[in-house]
Amino acid sequence: MDRTDNDDSGVYKITDDIAIVQTVDFITPVVDDPYIYGQIAAANSLSDIYAMGAKVNTILNIVAYDNCHLTKQILHDILHGGMDKIREAGGVVLGGHTIEDIEMKYGLSVTGTVHPGKVLRNNTIKAGDRIILTKPLGMGVITTSLKAEMAPKSAVDKAIFHMSSLNKTASELAVEIGVSAMTDVTGFGLLGHMYEMINKQTSIELDHARIPIIEEAFDLAKSSLFPAGTIHNTDYYSSHVVFKNSSIEEYKRTLLFDAQTSGGLLISVPKEKADLLLDKIRSAGIEWAAVIAEVTDSTEHNIVVS
Repeated sequence: MDRTDNDDSGVYKITDDIAIVQTVDFITPVVDDPYIYGQIAAANSLSDIYAMGAKVNTILNIVAYDNCHLTKQILHDILHGGMDKIREAGGVVLGGHTIEDIEMKYGLSVTGTVHPGKVLRNNTIKAGDRIILTKPLGMGVITTSLKAEMAPKSAVDKAIFHMSSLNKTASELAVEIGVSAMTDVTGFGLLGHMYEMINKQTSIELDHARIPIIEEAFDLAKSSLFPAGTIHNTDYYSSHVVFKNSSIEEYKRTLLFDAQTSGGLLISVPKEKADLLLDKIRSAGIEWAAVIAEVTDSTEHNIVVS
């Protein structure tokens, strides 16, 4: 049960005061606009650094591009979108690598820095902690519906806003307040990443009513417009989840497994600091953030959804 190798980034100690934090991630297009795709891909890649409580420093671009069917302007717009997010993060692009591929892919290799004693892990939650989620769910089902031309514009606009938003501010506030653990919600969905937070001494009680979810995602979920990753997540993690509340419909349960792109942070914070951190996060403009769960000392090592 002790999953010590599933942190969001690798950490290498350089001195007593400096450790480098490294990650790499890239995605295929989730939206039609190349500039917005570049923003989302960059925000998604940068998120792993923020999940470790680190600062972004240097960047390498990673691009797979079909130059026989796509224009140079499209590539320019993708990189422009990524660069704007990198600048917002305070990072510097040192270079990168491009290959020809029939399927477009873009992302970043990111190096950050952190004090070796202040690295935030994902599975160091403690009994009594409260868990805060900083972005709503629903990005997976919305982007899949977009590909099927079945997503309403309002849903797409909301998903784009959240996917292109950096987790920088929420991470910095968590570091400032002092928290037990942190991770981000991406391909394994809320329940998958939350399960990775559990250690030998803990379980998690999740309050379904408190989870922020993009409203339009419910109707799309009713139509089962989920990405394949969501189905895989459901199959893999269901045995570790107990739905105590039988009134939660199946499509609402599946949304908790929904594979996200550039999702929010899950922050496990001591109970006495939870309200202060949540207030600071919301005051910074992340008003949809919510306390969604409590860490317990149960030896069942699972997630109970009520």
